[in-house]
Amino acid sequence: MTSLRVYIIRRILLSIPMLLILLSVVFVVLRVAGDPVSAMLGGHAPISEIERIRKQLGLDKPLYIQYLNYLMNLAHFDLGRSMIWGQRPVLDEILEHFPATLELSISAFTFSILLGVFTGVFSARRRNKPADHAIRLYGIITYSIFIPWFGLVLQLIFGVYLGWLPISGRSDPRMAPEIITGLYVLDSILTMNLPGLIDSIRHLILPTVTLGIYLSGIYTRLTRTHMIDILQSDFIRAARARGLPERTIIYKHALKNAFIPILTMMGLQFALLLAGAVLTETTFSWPGMGYFLYERISYRDFTTIQGTIVFIATLIVLISLIVDIIYVYIDPRIRY
Repeated sequence: MTSLRVYIIRRILLSIPMLLILLSVVFVVLRVAGDPVSAMLGGHAPISEIERIRKQLGLDKPLYIQYLNYLMNLAHFDLGRSMIWGQRPVLDEILEHFPATLELSISAFTFSILLGVFTGVFSARRRNKPADHAIRLYGIITYSIFIPWFGLVLQLIFGVYLGWLPISGRSDPRMAPEIITGLYVLDSILTMNLPGLIDSIRHLILPTVTLGIYLSGIYTRLTRTHMIDILQSDFIRAARARGLPERTIIYKHALKNAFIPILTMMGLQFALLLAGAVLTETTFSWPGMGYFLYERISYRDFTTIQGTIVFIATLIVLISLIVDIIYVYIDPRIRY
């Protein structure tokens, strides 16, 4: 446990320069791309107005001064103010949209893991049989799906033709729960709003299934590949020779040992989901981080784009740290 504690401290310390590099790249790229004020106002804007906004944003100062101010503001959790719509603090706007992405991410991520790992294990146990070939084909097709097309197909079938499910948004405005956490399903439970809970779940189903099926393909393929290798190992043969139940061998011993590469992919996928599933959110008009970032890019809102990318980069670093720490609980052979 002491070695694990040392490892955690070491990983946290290593994450600091990693995060600093990411933040520096964001700073440089957004400034190399051109003058954000001219891009937002257009080529016919008065020079005096462009200079006024540049001065307001601090873009008239030398680059190194801009960089120091940028890091200083980040140290105080100040991501700046939006350049449009009342110039609200960027962090406030991000925190308004992040719960929607978090709710969709948890739902789609859970669905994809359950579906992908189950089909991968099922395929590995029936290697080279018709069921295995069908599941391998499923893994290839799902990971090649174009999300907007797949989402539109589900919307047409279950929303338009059958009328079973809503095709956009997070809830019916008349049934929206009282906001506590920003997660509509959880808020509906906390406020004991049963109609709101049902409505929130109904709105969540189509984007969850769309994104979950798309993501499940990679888990199916990863699980199948590593399960086949593990099932041919000596310790699995020894477990079978001892008469252990097949279910115990598969799910307690084989799957646990095959889970390290799957866990790595889980961490990466969840980080990307939290960054905003842009295609899914725009297809279903889901007001999350992806939809928010897409909207602000279209308005050339420089400060919001920069703040959102910084927020996303920080999330990715934190999730990578958490995944590395979880490794030791999955595989005791790892030593820190």
